[in-house]
Amino acid sequence: MELPAGLVWLARSLTLAVATGRADPPFPRSRRLRIPIPAALRLLPFHAVDLVVVANLLVFWLVYGEDLRFLPGDGRLLGYPGWWLSLSALLSSVPVLLREHWPLAAWRISLVGACVIAPIQEILGGAGGMPVPLPAAVPYLLVVYSVAVRCERRITLGVWTVSVLVLLSTPGGFDSITPAAILVAVTALLGYNVRSRRLATLRLAQEERRSEQALAAQATLEERARIARELHDVVAHHMSVIAIQAEAVPLQAAGDVGRLEEGLREIRALSLSAMTEMRRVIGVLRDAEGRVDTAPQPGLGRLDELVGNARSAGLTVALSLSGDLTGLPEAVSLSAYRITQEALSNAMRHAPGSDVSVRISRSGGALNVNVTNDAGRPSPGTAQRTAGPGHGLVGMRERVAMLDGRLWAGPVGTGFAITAILPVVEET
Repeated sequence: MELPAGLVWLARSLTLAVATGRADPPFPRSRRLRIPIPAALRLLPFHAVDLVVVANLLVFWLVYGEDLRFLPGDGRLLGYPGWWLSLSALLSSVPVLLREHWPLAAWRISLVGACVIAPIQEILGGAGGMPVPLPAAVPYLLVVYSVAVRCERRITLGVWTVSVLVLLSTPGGFDSITPAAILVAVTALLGYNVRSRRLATLRLAQEERRSEQALAAQATLEERARIARELHDVVAHHMSVIAIQAEAVPLQAAGDVGRLEEGLREIRALSLSAMTEMRRVIGVLRDAEGRVDTAPQPGLGRLDELVGNARSAGLTVALSLSGDLTGLPEAVSLSAYRITQEALSNAMRHAPGSDVSVRISRSGGALNVNVTNDAGRPSPGTAQRTAGPGHGLVGMRERVAMLDGRLWAGPVGTGFAITAILPVVEET
């Protein structure tokens, strides 16, 4: 015959409370409950005074002293030896010192102390109608509170149930047991509420830490993506120019050592420029102390240099600037530069020798970037590159989306066109 589920649950609760239960680790102590000791007065190994520990010591001393005063002066009481009476006083007061680290063990010792001292209370005629003397009741309630704060709900219920059963076994009448049972229940509920509030606070703190970690991870991924875009723009543009010049210079030199050396100097200058920009971007990752390179990012002020590199690679570039391009936000200027750079790199790879039109204008609250190239006229001995899809257009779209702008890219006639509209929001 199976027992009802409620009885099985109650039996497990009693077993946890009396024998097998374990308390949770203590909650972090509030700093307001710790008073630092001045360095000149630090004669002991600790550097602060824990007010809870001091309060426990004070309660222990007062309760133990009151229990001894509660006993007869000759140390004997109707057959009880003096050491038995002193032991009962110790059992009722020592649990206060143990409740911080071992609340369940402290409660079990306090329970034994209550069972030992109850007959003595009856012999003395009771005190205030309580089944145990008041000096023994205070530590017991403190220990029950500690159990309710540090233990799960089943253990707390088991502790209250065992307490009521012990009260029923005491010689006091129902009128004295009922208030005591209610007092223990109120203490347990108070401790349970404190436990629930502290657990909620800990869960909230954990969620905040997880949110901070998620935000940090997201920021790391965004930073990596930004660095990857920068590296792609730098490498793709400069390597395209270098590769085209490496093919074109020997053909253009046609055995002329002077022209060959000049072409090689241009290739070397472009290589050094690419390495400088790559060091600036990668330096953010390599700085062990978290310092950031303060070298300015490229912007529209370096368009002439960019166009010059493209022209040296065989493109015919017509640059048109209109509107007030000074005082642009750094993000807008950098994005416009990178979009132009990527468009020129695409023209070098897919339409070498093409005519390219670069038009950048500012009207109202937007910066318009338009780069158009035709089919190109490859030089003899240079093959038109038809590399697979890369990350250039993806990087453009990400840059434009970051600024809440718009981008169009696609074939126009026999060539290709890219148009970007970047909102200009003044930095504050």
